[in-house]
Amino acid sequence: MIRKIHIMGASGSGTSTLGSALSMVLPHTHLDTDDYFWATKFTEQREIPERRRMLEEDLLLEEKWILSGAVCGWGDHFKSYFDLVIFLWIPQEIRLERLKQRELQRYGNEMLVGGSRYEQSKAFLEWASLYDSAGMEVRSKALHEYWMADLSCPVLKMEGNYSIREKVEIVIDYLKHN
Repeated sequence: MIRKIHIMGASGSGTSTLGSALSMVLPHTHLDTDDYFWATKFTEQREIPERRRMLEEDLLLEEKWILSGAVCGWGDHFKSYFDLVIFLWIPQEIRLERLKQRELQRYGNEMLVGGSRYEQSKAFLEWASLYDSAGMEVRSKALHEYWMADLSCPVLKMEGNYSIREKVEIVIDYLKHN
């Protein structure tokens, strides 16, 4: 039985959205790595030992869970916890447009030129644009592929621009047959 699911991929690939949607149809609690990584959302990071401690406490509290986001680097010792890893990839232009829209929703005109969040949003979008081409030095597809190669659990890869409904159906079908 698959009780512990980790969903990973690039920022903007839909890991949190899929985790949330799956928790509505499966008896799993949804957890998101952003809640452990950030002390203050998207501005102040927690220290690694604190992130690990908080996440481990929550993972041990629940029998069935879905963890969305990335733990590469700071949470590598959690690899053995997973029964299934789901990897999401979508074309860069779609992903970056999603991220721009998300930044605009969160910060409004403050993320535009002259706004108080312009530099932060610009740096974030530049970082996110590196995912498909960067090496192992940053959160990238190369790093994720390397990280997944060392897993002892199965990996379900969804590469393409699927709707959330399609992604949920793919996962449910996978779970029924495995």
